[in-house]
Amino acid sequence: MNTTRTDPGLTGIHHHSVVTTDADRARDFYTRILGMKEVPYPSTFDFPVIWFELGDHQVHLIVSDQPDSISPRHIAFHVRDITTARQALTDMGVAIDETVKIPGAERFFVHDPDGNRIELIEWQVPWGQGPM
Repeated sequence: MNTTRTDPGLTGIHHHSVVTTDADRARDFYTRILGMKEVPYPSTFDFPVIWFELGDHQVHLIVSDQPDSISPRHIAFHVRDITTARQALTDMGVAIDETVKIPGAERFFVHDPDGNRIELIEWQVPWGQGPM
């Protein structure tokens, strides 16, 4: 076994994949409810996917016959104003799940139509600069 440690050169997160069972329902949620922009996916893909762009990152929906297992696993999105986000989602009929507080941040969870957990968070103090 080679014990030499080499930096693999990671520079950030490009995308997060989420399993969905209903492409139309998921597309509506991620575009109309969350406001994401749908973008083209590679023409070489011979399986159903939907790609969305959010800033420099992407969310890739993988269409499947079976939903993913429900777990605490989630994706988190920054929001400009957590109060506005909470109210907008509530107004659209999205259930809000309040959660444990993090010092320096306000956050809550929602679920997409397949039950995938999504955290919305507003950092009011940069990570690591406030009380932990």
